[in-house]
Amino acid sequence: MDFPLSDYLKDRKALVDAALDEALPGEANYPPVIFQAVRYSLLAGGKRLRPILCLAAAEAVGGDYRAVLPVACALEMIHTYSLIHDDLPAMDDDDLRRGRPTSHKVFGEAVAILAGDALLTEAFAQMSAADRMPRIPPDRILRAVHDIARAAGFWGMVGGQVMDIQSETAAADEETLLYIHTRKTGAMIGASVRAGAILVGAQTGEIEALAAYGRHVGLAFQIADDILNVEGDRMALGKGTGSDAVRGKLTFPQLMGLDASRIRMVDLIARALEAIRGFGPNAEPLRAIARYVAERKM
Repeated sequence: MDFPLSDYLKDRKALVDAALDEALPGEANYPPVIFQAVRYSLLAGGKRLRPILCLAAAEAVGGDYRAVLPVACALEMIHTYSLIHDDLPAMDDDDLRRGRPTSHKVFGEAVAILAGDALLTEAFAQMSAADRMPRIPPDRILRAVHDIARAAGFWGMVGGQVMDIQSETAAADEETLLYIHTRKTGAMIGASVRAGAILVGAQTGEIEALAAYGRHVGLAFQIADDILNVEGDRMALGKGTGSDAVRGKLTFPQLMGLDASRIRMVDLIARALEAIRGFGPNAEPLRAIARYVAERKM
């Protein structure tokens, strides 16, 4: 019997959404516009892939996924901050995100920048609050937070974004493309998986296997995004399509064409599944999510 991924994703997304809503201050706080802007972007929907991967990794090694929920929420805060900043006129200049006008279109550029800053900062406040994860030893929390910080900063997502900007209209180069994708997208996906395992006390070998899974799934996810930007449905995606080609962005379809990009993506999913082959039934959500990455339409 196939794993009921749709039900699993729906259940975990609802759990994460409720926790995010509870973690965020209300819009009546002062000054209200910053709280309105933060909630506007963070609670706008989305797949919640990174927090769900964090929960699923904890589950895969026999841990209590609910115990890592504050870190899962923090991962989504970091992801949303990056989207707000990516959409700014100085970056990708996008008008639509998750089916709604982007933050700077609604609140102006200055407040959008500050909303992103607030989300990034609040993510670390959530992870470091002493009462949020009382059953998890502090050394595990510190290790996970350090790993996430490196994945979000210039060794990971920020560094990848810088190269993404600098490579626009540049000659196609697979080495540069891999640098961008493994950092801009792959780093935080990998950190999400590792964090879930670290927090519940996984063994070194388990963490290494899950790290490999995260690397392969992270790169496959970005290749899928590249493909969807070429041939995806704008309404289903909730954002514009065709923008990569217009901006001259370095992508897998641009470098090797759509068919070869799909082959590369499928190979990466196979490698991800092989990395966790030794895990038991608790890892079925991770296996199903890997397959979903290659098949998704949004």
